[in-house]
Amino acid sequence: MTIAAGLRAELLIMVERGDTAIRQGSGDVPVLGTPRLLAFAEAATVRAVQGHLPAGSTSVGTKVTLEHRAASPVGTHVEVVAELVEVDGRRLVFQVTANDRTRTVATAVIERLVVDRERFLGGLGR
Repeated sequence: MTIAAGLRAELLIMVERGDTAIRQGSGDVPVLGTPRLLAFAEAATVRAVQGHLPAGSTSVGTKVTLEHRAASPVGTHVEVVAELVEVDGRRLVFQVTANDRTRTVATAVIERLVVDRERFLGGLGR
């Protein structure tokens, strides 16, 4: 398996009531909450490298810079695209964009680190 810049994944989501800032506890308006948007962005990064990691490895999130630019009410379709733009040893850097039909909803840079799954979980006291 090889990890190389250019790997991509896309998620198409529809904002549901459970995704709103009200339900996520991050605000009091019925629009896509930033924590939920971040979860979708992270999921896209995981999907982008799925099947490309070395055997016994996984990736874990280490750093996020997210700019949530526009509100997305319930029923809005949002496409989240993650592209691996840099590989520096075990460090993976992704550029993520989220767009609805008319505008950019958010942009993000997400860093993940490739780790040995057993060693990582062993460090948790298991």
